[in-house]
Amino acid sequence: MTSDLPSLTQSAEWRALQNHATAISGLHMRDMFARDPKRFAQFSLREGSLLLDYSKNLITAETIKLLVDLALVRQVPQRRDAMFSGARINTTENRAALHVALRNRAEGRGLVRPVIIDGVDVMGDVLHTLMRLREFSESVRDGSWTGSTSKPIRHIVNIGIGGSHLGPMFVTDALKDYQRDDLSVAFVSTLDRTQIDDVLKSRDPATTMFVITSKTFTTVEAMSNAAIAREWISSSLGEHAIPRHFAAVSTNHRATTEFGIPAASVFPMWDWVGGRYSVCSAIGLPIILACGFDTFDCFLSGAHAMDLHFEAAPLEQNMPFLLAMLGIWYAEFFQAPAMAILPYDYRLKLLPFHIQQVDMESNGKCTTLAGTPVETHTGPIVFGGGGSDSQHSFFQFLHQSPRLIPCDFIAAIKTRRGADPSRDVLLANCFAQTEALMKGRMISELQHIPEELRRHRAFSGSRPTNTILLDSLTPIALGQLVALYEHKVFVQGAIWGLNSFDQWGVELGKELAKSLEPAVSGAELLAERDSSTAGLVAAYLEAKRRSV
Repeated sequence: MTSDLPSLTQSAEWRALQNHATAISGLHMRDMFARDPKRFAQFSLREGSLLLDYSKNLITAETIKLLVDLALVRQVPQRRDAMFSGARINTTENRAALHVALRNRAEGRGLVRPVIIDGVDVMGDVLHTLMRLREFSESVRDGSWTGSTSKPIRHIVNIGIGGSHLGPMFVTDALKDYQRDDLSVAFVSTLDRTQIDDVLKSRDPATTMFVITSKTFTTVEAMSNAAIAREWISSSLGEHAIPRHFAAVSTNHRATTEFGIPAASVFPMWDWVGGRYSVCSAIGLPIILACGFDTFDCFLSGAHAMDLHFEAAPLEQNMPFLLAMLGIWYAEFFQAPAMAILPYDYRLKLLPFHIQQVDMESNGKCTTLAGTPVETHTGPIVFGGGGSDSQHSFFQFLHQSPRLIPCDFIAAIKTRRGADPSRDVLLANCFAQTEALMKGRMISELQHIPEELRRHRAFSGSRPTNTILLDSLTPIALGQLVALYEHKVFVQGAIWGLNSFDQWGVELGKELAKSLEPAVSGAELLAERDSSTAGLVAAYLEAKRRSV
C-alpha cells in the first residue's frame, strides 16, 4: 500500500489532469458563474456545523471526477482505512498514527469502538486518561486543589514547544468565551527568557500552576523554562511547594518524580500520536483547566464527527478530501507555491499558525514512503492572518501578484453576544473579498479612468477561494474545523506518497545546537566550523565580553 505505488506523474490519471488543466486554464470564473446560476448548490457542502463553499474555484464537475480518479489510483481510501485501523503507517518510526482514537466517542448502544494496535485496544488507556483529566481539572477549578499556601489556583502557565504549545494555545484562545474571568492562562515556549519573565511578573506564585509538556521531559525549550518556573516557585514559597504548583504531560515518570511532580499530576502521552496532532490528548490539559472538561469533551465530539465523515462519506462529498484535492489541483497543475488561511473571526486569529505547523511539518518532505525522491513539489507554504488586518497587509499580493495563491476564508456566522451590527460589516468584507478575487476587474470596466492608470487599477480575478462558515464558534464546531485540516493534510500526503507523521528535518539543527552550546557559552573553544558559524559565535562572544 502506497510505498510500492507506480510513478505519480507518469500515471494516466495525472496526465488526464494535466490535459484538463490546459483546457480549463483559459476559462474565467465569472463566466462559469454566469453560465451556471446553480453553481453554488453544485459546489458546496454542509457537514454538521460547517458549510464549505468551494464554488469559487477553477473547476468543473469533470475536474472533481479526475481528482477522484487520481486519489483512487493513489490508494487514498486504503491508506485512510489503514490509519483508522491502527496500522503502523508512520513507517520511518514504526508507529501508528492514531490521533482519531483520542476523540473516539460512543456510538449506537453506547459502546466505544475498539482501536487496536498490536492486538491491544488502546481505548482503555484513552478513556482512563480522560477520566483522570476530568477529576484533576475539576479539583483545580472548584478550589479543592490549592497551592501550597491554601490559596486557590488562579493562573495556569503552559510550558511546551511545537505541538504541545501551538495546538493548545490556539484552541484555548479560540474558546476564550468559555473561560472563567478569574482563571488566566498563558503559554511559554521560547528559549528567549523575555517571554517567561513577561508572564511571571504579572502573576502571584501562590496562585499559579505550571503545566510542563514534554514527552521525554528532556526537550531543551520546555525544560529550560521549567527550571526557571521551578526556581520562581521555590524561591518564593519554598521547595515543599513544588508538588502543589506543577503538573506534567510526559512519559518519563522518573524525571517528573525527580522534578517534584506527584504521579497523580502526571498525564501520559503515546508514541502513536505526533505532537502536531496531539491537541485532543492530555496535551489539552491547559484547555481543560481554562474552559472546563465539558467544553473540552464537546471539542472532542466535534473532531470525532469530522472523523466519521472523513471515514464514511463518498469522496465527491467528503469535505477533507475535497479541500485536499483542490490544493493538489493548484499546487501541481497551476504551480501555486502557497496557500493562505484567513479567519474573519478574532477568536480564530491563531488558526493560521496551528495549520501552518500541521501542514508544513507533515508534508514538507523530499522523500517518498518508498525511499525515493519525490517527483513534484510537496506541501504548500502556509501563511495567513486575521482577515480584517490582512486586507490591509498582504491582500494586495493576493489580488494582483502574478503568483496564484489559493485562499481559505473562515468565519463564524453567529456569536455568543447575539445580534451585532459590526458582524454584518465583518462578513460583508469576508464575502466581498472572495467575490473580488473571483471576478477581478477588467480594463474594459475602467473606461472612466485615465488610460495611463487603467492597468494599475485592473486585476485578473479567477483567483481561487474556499469559504468555510461555522454556524457559531462552539467547541463542537472548533473540533470539526481542527479535524478537517488534519485529514486534508493526510490526503495530500497520500497523494504525494509521503509519511505525514514524522519530522526528521528538525533533528540536525537540534544536534548542531547541542554541539555549539559549550562554545557559545564560553566554556569551551569552538571546534572547527564553517567560517560563517565561527564568525557569528565570535561576534556573540565579543559582545558578551564588552557587556561585562
